[in-house]
Amino acid sequence: MGLPDHHLTAGEQRISSFHPHWKRLIAPFLALVLIVVASGAGIFFLPADWEYVAYGRIAIGVVTVILLTIWSFVPYLQWKNTAYVLTTHRFTISTGVLNKSTDEIPMTKVNTVSSDQTFVERMLGCGTLTVESAGERGQIALRDIPRLQDVRAQLFRLVEDASDGEADGR
Repeated sequence: MGLPDHHLTAGEQRISSFHPHWKRLIAPFLALVLIVVASGAGIFFLPADWEYVAYGRIAIGVVTVILLTIWSFVPYLQWKNTAYVLTTHRFTISTGVLNKSTDEIPMTKVNTVSSDQTFVERMLGCGTLTVESAGERGQIALRDIPRLQDVRAQLFRLVEDASDGEADGR
């Protein structure tokens, strides 16, 4: 998931791999339910004696498929194709369905790791992880990270190990 094992460098080990938190799927799921209920009601309440009832049902079906694609299927694919991989040498963020975008932050370049959680996020166990690096992008805020405190602790430990030279086995 995210970073295949054959892309790992010599001595690099995968620590954890994960997707964004499932809470990102709440709105697409609600959209799916509402669209299906609305289209079912639309088809049910079409007058059976209407001359163009078949065309009305086809139109409702086409609109339903379009709305489901835009509001449910695409967000699910975006969630499924967003992956975070934490290894002993780097933190990789890959996103994209048709076009793939990958950001890699070497552990030796990480300056600061911080987290932020709202009350609801604390209850769900997720939050925003902010990684500040010495690279050109500077600061990356990653929203909806599951098990935020565990990931933050792992990342901090790996940054400390990289600065001590333990990541290379020295």
